[in-house]
Amino acid sequence: MALDVAAIRAHVPALKSGTARFDAPGGTQTPQPVIDAIAAALTAPLANRGRNTEGERNADRIVGEARSALADLLGTTPGTVVFGRSATQLAYDLSRTLARGWGPGDEVVVTRLDHDSNIRPWVQAAESAGARVRWADFDPATGELLPEHVAAVLGPRTRLVAVTGASNLIGTMPDLPALASLAHAHGAHFHVDAVHYASHAVVDLAATGADTLVCSPYKFLGPHLGVLTGRAGVLESLRPDKLLPSADTVPERFELGTLSYELLAGASAAVDFLAGLEPEAGGSRRDRLVASFAALEAHEDALRERIERGLADLGGITVYSRAARRTPTLLFTVAGLRPAEVYRQLAERAVDAPAGSFYAVEAARRLGLGDEGGVRVGLAPYSSTEDVDRLLTALGALER
Repeated sequence: MALDVAAIRAHVPALKSGTARFDAPGGTQTPQPVIDAIAAALTAPLANRGRNTEGERNADRIVGEARSALADLLGTTPGTVVFGRSATQLAYDLSRTLARGWGPGDEVVVTRLDHDSNIRPWVQAAESAGARVRWADFDPATGELLPEHVAAVLGPRTRLVAVTGASNLIGTMPDLPALASLAHAHGAHFHVDAVHYASHAVVDLAATGADTLVCSPYKFLGPHLGVLTGRAGVLESLRPDKLLPSADTVPERFELGTLSYELLAGASAAVDFLAGLEPEAGGSRRDRLVASFAALEAHEDALRERIERGLADLGGITVYSRAARRTPTLLFTVAGLRPAEVYRQLAERAVDAPAGSFYAVEAARRLGLGDEGGVRVGLAPYSSTEDVDRLLTALGALER
């Protein structure tokens, strides 16, 4: 069944401004149920978690509900769901913890396709431990990161392989199970950045082969925070720095300080909103999420293809999103205009398609775009055919 885009849009107050928004890879707009959940958490009694007072019980309930919601979204168990300020912060914390087991002669593998938050924490941790960093390249002609690209830099001393589930710059979705098999065959920890991936595809932790995985709810209609999950045995084996009196159980062991309860309430509401995108779907919340993402993928792919046809008809546009399997994310340049100028002219026509490298600086450089990058168009559940047509019309009207 097709998504009821009009119904989805009616729940998103920010869309009333009239702007056609293609900035979803940088953060989606927020549905009213998510806003209401955040407000409800803040207006009800709230305290540190416990069981004695109403405020304590509210906080405890919010945390438990959020762990269950994100576990359903990520195909994992609530007891392995860790919350933090951002995916970047969680990656840094994890890198420092893992690096305690690294030393001179050890190697970590990162890729040039990744967002810098899945590169720099590992590079810096390796440098601190005296370990060597090895770079897996991707093919700039196709946008593909293939298993052979990663296999070429693996060795007997590989300790970690960090890979994106989907490129936030050009949308490429690598074959995660194949990459996980390669990493594990060398005894390496396999970490997946699913920040962009989780916005467009059903995540199943076991199916990806990831030992650990991060995502960010604000990329899929939720508030700004980060989520880490992983195989239970892996998380139990890790001993991060923590305060002496704080809990030593998993997942609390990894959570520094008091959680943002209101944001966790919003994250739960975002998952519930996603689970309701396909109203006729039944079953568990996980079942409904799978149905919703199937409908979402069909909707977004149809819009992406419409954009691609339109860009080809306009001429003078080079598209860098070329992988066989990719998210509805298009990076392009326009002949005769710098990306920032295209962004400015589109914004004047109430079309938000930002320009840059979007922290995927290694990928932008590999594509020959330097740090300037390109213009990025990203879709979300609320993206409409009318938005796409406005984008194409605005691109056709660019002043060169």
